[in-house]
Amino acid sequence: QLQLVESGGGLVQPGGSLRLSCAVSGRTSDSYNIGWFRQAPEKEREGVSCISYRGTTTNYLDSVKGRFTISRDNAKNTVYLQMNNLKPEDTAVYYCAATWRQCTAVIDKRRYDNWGQGTQVSVSS
Repeated sequence: QLQLVESGGGLVQPGGSLRLSCAVSGRTSDSYNIGWFRQAPEKEREGVSCISYRGTTTNYLDSVKGRFTISRDNAKNTVYLQMNNLKPEDTAVYYCAATWRQCTAVIDKRRYDNWGQGTQVSVSS
């Protein structure tokens, strides 16, 4: 079992940047993949990005490609989501989640087992 805690959310103007962090604890000696998800009010939770344990595989939602970058530091048991050129439509609660399944091009929330509590990202002028 893994425990995940997100941080780094906040209010930012359009075009601004934020870096989210996901701190992982528990069975960190096992290889785990991490996904970032987001959920806007009255919308389904969608997969934004994922990264494999060694960082060799990354995938992104089409609408964030070129703007968001996922990375990880296994020595710190932390995964990051750097978000640049933020847009109002990026406003949502962002969650990180862990899985022992592969990080695939379709980032399906049903494949993830352990979830954080979420952090709010608001993009507004």
